[in-house]
Amino acid sequence: MKIAIASLLCLFILSCTPSSTSKDIIEEVQTWDAESQLQGLGIELPAPSSPVANYVNAVRTGNLLFLAGKGPSLPDGSYVTGKVGQELTVEEGREAARLVGIAQLAVLKAELGDLNKVKRIVKVLGMVNCGPEFTQHPQVINGFSDLMVEVFGEKGKHARSAVGMNALPMDIAVEVELIVEIED
Repeated sequence: MKIAIASLLCLFILSCTPSSTSKDIIEEVQTWDAESQLQGLGIELPAPSSPVANYVNAVRTGNLLFLAGKGPSLPDGSYVTGKVGQELTVEEGREAARLVGIAQLAVLKAELGDLNKVKRIVKVLGMVNCGPEFTQHPQVINGFSDLMVEVFGEKGKHARSAVGMNALPMDIAVEVELIVEIED
């Protein structure tokens, strides 16, 4: 009986000891520079757009920052519009979601002053303007999620919902809101 308990204890201790992969991830998180990543991607953040109704771009409570939904804005201030799967292809929807990611990064930068203050992208809600038969929501919202991982590395990996909507404001193709944990 004592041997069985000792064996179980050893297995438990070994399972709790970080592997080299876990150590690599911890080191990456500690040394990752989101600002440099953004520059390396050649992305210049625009000024955050103003809310289109009675709300604010972000609300902080404790170490969480809740970002309001944003749409895919183009450099001229217009939006990517239309239903994905009808007027837009899945790839065009994916690119629209990436544009939303850039818009949300602009909000984060304005709120925090430095993207390296992001501790973790926690939760993403991606909404795709589409018809009832469209089922490729995850592929579209990957445009947003992939950008978060490109900019923040392991800290950019998040929980997510990708859903279809009958309509979105101003007929925008995609809208994404998110919750971010920030450094104190």
